[in-house]
Amino acid sequence: MYRIVYTIFYLLSLLPLRVLYVVTDVVFLLVYYVIGYRKKVVFYNLSIAFPKKSEAERKAIAKKFYRNFTDFFAETIKLFSAGDQFIGKHFTANYSEINDLLQQGKKCQVHLGHNFNWEWGYHSGVQKIKGSVLGVYMPLSNKTFEKIFVKLRSRFGGNLLPATNMRKAILPFRNQPYVLLLVADQSPHHHTKGSWVRFFNRPTSFYTAPENGARIAEMPVFFCHVTKIKRGSYQAHLMLATSNAALMEKGTLTKMYVEYLQEKMSASPDMWLWTHRRWKWEWKEEYGPVL
Repeated sequence: MYRIVYTIFYLLSLLPLRVLYVVTDVVFLLVYYVIGYRKKVVFYNLSIAFPKKSEAERKAIAKKFYRNFTDFFAETIKLFSAGDQFIGKHFTANYSEINDLLQQGKKCQVHLGHNFNWEWGYHSGVQKIKGSVLGVYMPLSNKTFEKIFVKLRSRFGGNLLPATNMRKAILPFRNQPYVLLLVADQSPHHHTKGSWVRFFNRPTSFYTAPENGARIAEMPVFFCHVTKIKRGSYQAHLMLATSNAALMEKGTLTKMYVEYLQEKMSASPDMWLWTHRRWKWEWKEEYGPVL
């Protein structure tokens, strides 16, 4: 089954991107108007994030999001055969600060959200960052697609660390400089696994592992978001949040990231993955203070 599915995706990836976008134009109509994939979750999230916007405004955001969402799948399929030049042409970023730190022998983290197109961004970083690039990911339950996406994300030499066994997986890199890429907007599986931060004016649980790891290793930390220049063209923006996370009070880095994430999401709301159940946990006093 793996070989069959992989071959299908590979053959589709040989189509020009403009042809794949014609397909996603049709898929958008089906996903949004016919199937209605997770529309209740999307509109619920948008109502929390933007309560002052009218229903028509939130609907406009949702439509643009679903277009980006379906384009994302075409762009991911393109990765099955895309080469270095393709990634360099369609996704740009300035990695000079990160490369300077690596040359100094330092490890660092990059915190980003589910911001389109994070898959192209990962491959761009692997190509342009002059050192080991480690990407943390959540393994898929479907073994065929798990194997496919591990192979896809490793095409350009990146190193994948399963979130379910990250401590063991990172051991081979512990004595060398590296960049750890963390999608830091994930919702913890349980309310006790994170800290509570005010996000879009609502107490929201965020994982503390990124901050804890950075503090223990005294790492520099960058925040990152991606802007869309035009269809099929993206630019990543990296901001040095701290040169040494250990010098910050506990909780400060997480709060800073949440504020950064909210600012960038508010500026380009259609670029974030609204199908996630981001506010699935309700805060209670016994959970502790809200940062």
